[in-house]
Amino acid sequence: MRLRSQALAALFLCATALPAMAQECGGDFETWKQGVAAEAKAAGVGAVGLDALEDARIDDRALARDRAQGVFTQTFIQFSNRMISAYRLKQGAANMKKYADIFARADQQFGVQAPVITAFWALETDFGAVQGDFHTLSALVTLSHDCRRPQLFRQQLVPLLELIDRGVLPADVTGAWAGEIGQTQILPSDYLARGVDGDGDGKIDLRNSAPDVIMTTGNKVLSRGWKRDEPWIQEVRVPDEMPWDQTGRTNKLPLTQWTQWGVTNPDGSPLIDKGLKAGLALPMGRKGPAFLTYENFDVYLEWNQSFTYALTAANLAARLAGAPPLDPRDPEPGLDNEQMKALQTKLEARGYDVGTVDGILGTNTREAIRKEQMRLGLPVDGWPTPELLTKL
Repeated sequence: MRLRSQALAALFLCATALPAMAQECGGDFETWKQGVAAEAKAAGVGAVGLDALEDARIDDRALARDRAQGVFTQTFIQFSNRMISAYRLKQGAANMKKYADIFARADQQFGVQAPVITAFWALETDFGAVQGDFHTLSALVTLSHDCRRPQLFRQQLVPLLELIDRGVLPADVTGAWAGEIGQTQILPSDYLARGVDGDGDGKIDLRNSAPDVIMTTGNKVLSRGWKRDEPWIQEVRVPDEMPWDQTGRTNKLPLTQWTQWGVTNPDGSPLIDKGLKAGLALPMGRKGPAFLTYENFDVYLEWNQSFTYALTAANLAARLAGAPPLDPRDPEPGLDNEQMKALQTKLEARGYDVGTVDGILGTNTREAIRKEQMRLGLPVDGWPTPELLTKL
């Protein structure tokens, strides 16, 4: 579940602005593939990989999937309630017990705790059960040739051809629509650079070997900036009134400051200050669920740039680590999809860059909402309400 449209809107650049390769995108498909083949050959890809590229075809299903990601029009509570299921919690606990020695090795080597790895394993493929049925090479070729956002996919083509050429993956390998492979949906570049042989059989098999999956996922998480023995999120209770303009994931402050403003543990007990800084994330506004987000939470956004997905993955990891179910509290009514599009259109008219007008509450839209809330004298919590839409 990667490469979400709203979260990556800032990357939708014109192909001509990118570093020149043979031909970035578009044009005659076979001619374009010849340019990719020359690039791959220059990188050392041999006959096996080049033959696989020759056989790759346009996949209209991949194009359709890239343009339809309505799941992220759901609120955080809707999405997390659906994704953090009893099955995933039960199976996740069972897998952490079954592979305890592998998880311990991943923790020792990479500093990434078992619940963190397990949460990604659960959300991405239900522990390997649903890995995707898209022909990976054809999907990546299709999305690279398409000029909507080729820069996201083109950089994965040569690594995939290298993996095929070396015999690590078969030419007909299947996976997710955007090119991810295996039980935690690893992109080819990470497979190539971060793959770990966890079971010692001399191969890195991220489709069938749980030890390889666990160790490779730990290595990938570490590569995104994970800090050993530090938390990622912490559910909290917020007061009815506080400086809402100081909230937000990126505004990391000492816990002593949050305590001074009345933020507590969910049970009302005081926060325990361990010398770390955290932001205060309010995914559904000041009346909804609230989380302190530490530096390690930023790694979740490196994994998937959708804030809703990242917070859900982080919360699932917290649940697997022993945290209780979150308190949804009583958020103010939000906007439906058409109202969100209307709000984004109004924000665009005021000069804000909200990416694509798609009804998805992404990072750019949240920031624009906060600025307008401040201008209008409303509580600055980044949550779009009918009142805000009316005032605009």
